[in-house]
Amino acid sequence: MRASLWRHRDFDLLWAGQTVSRVGTEVSVLAVPLIAIQVLHASTFTVGTLTAMETLPFLLVGLPAGAWVDRLRRRRVLIVADGGRLLALASIPVASAIASVTLAHLFVVAFVTGVFTVFFDVAYQSYLPELVHRDQLVDGNAKLAASESSAHVVGPGLGGALIGAVGATTAVVADAVSYGISLVCIVAIRRPSERPVRHEHATLVADIRDGLHFVARDTRIRAVTACTATSNLFSGATMAVLLLLMTRVLGFDGTAIGIVFAVGGVGAVAGSVAGPSLARRFGVGRAIVWSIALGGVGPFCFAVATGRLAGPLLAFGQAAVAGTGVIYNVNQVSMRQAVCPPRLLGRMNASVRFVVWGALPLGGFLGGALGALAGIRATLWIAAVGQATAFLWLVRSPVPSLRTLPAPAEDDEGSGHDEGAGGRVVLAEPELGVITEAPGT
Repeated sequence: MRASLWRHRDFDLLWAGQTVSRVGTEVSVLAVPLIAIQVLHASTFTVGTLTAMETLPFLLVGLPAGAWVDRLRRRRVLIVADGGRLLALASIPVASAIASVTLAHLFVVAFVTGVFTVFFDVAYQSYLPELVHRDQLVDGNAKLAASESSAHVVGPGLGGALIGAVGATTAVVADAVSYGISLVCIVAIRRPSERPVRHEHATLVADIRDGLHFVARDTRIRAVTACTATSNLFSGATMAVLLLLMTRVLGFDGTAIGIVFAVGGVGAVAGSVAGPSLARRFGVGRAIVWSIALGGVGPFCFAVATGRLAGPLLAFGQAAVAGTGVIYNVNQVSMRQAVCPPRLLGRMNASVRFVVWGALPLGGFLGGALGALAGIRATLWIAAVGQATAFLWLVRSPVPSLRTLPAPAEDDEGSGHDEGAGGRVVLAEPELGVITEAPGT
């Protein structure tokens, strides 16, 4: 039996840094769009485009990022990415103090932050299996999921309060500081980064091809990728207009918006608590399928939110999406980490994220365009129907039959091999964990 991660110093530092960082991120999720909406009076399409800008880098640099991460020491990538995001976000309050913030500045900050996030997230998911033993993966992911869930509760409320007290522009400072704390925690990790395996004749294109080929060949990862991408496409459309619904249609202020997101975050906490027992009782595969299917209820609550019930419906919708999303990500991320050979982790994660996060900016552009042409409410209905279909990708795949985490695919220094639903080993009963990769990760 492996020692508890509660006494794993290096993991605890990574965990602490991410906990603070995720709370800070929740502040910016509200503050940056609200600067555009309330201060700069941006149009519906402009707000949708701004929402898309932070995830656009997953389409532009997602694939080469995975190949680069597999050629670099992953901890160094995390340190540089945190430092870059700190500087980018800090430029907003600095610009406001010196002159004024412009839409062009917000677009640049969103894009630059997104580029660093691409590298951080790919390295981060590949670094956890390097930091802890394989049979501690689900425990590590579980603890990270708990922090993510707590951030969904604390962050929006803190963000709403800060925005109400000092304004959206100044509130961004909280996120910049949180990245600084994460950076210090990662620097303090003692375990040396593993030296990447270098192949003399490997090219960047060949490395990218290996990652894509592995994802395409493994039917479990392929199905989960298609499911998450579909959910994210329509989730991106929802997020492009949701704050506009709250501010311009329902008349919510920053504090009220923060309360809705904070109450909704309780669902994420419930998901992180319920996730392990659901996976143990019903199996990892069924937990993945049922969580994404039930999560489709949340977006319909956004579409019907009106009148006195608007606040409760929005909060319940947020809780449903966040809670089921945590359970889904707990299991699908752990499954991917377990299946993939270590040398391909960066490229596998980058290939998956290229698809699933690349769908978010497309959804943002779609939501902005639909919002301008058909209206905010119609856009929410279209997005809700689309998101409810995401689970269909999993129904005929091997995923529902997975009782426990599967064994790693064979590594022949080439592309991965599909094991289908068989060829798996039974691990100790998993204590499930997560990261938020959408729906949403």
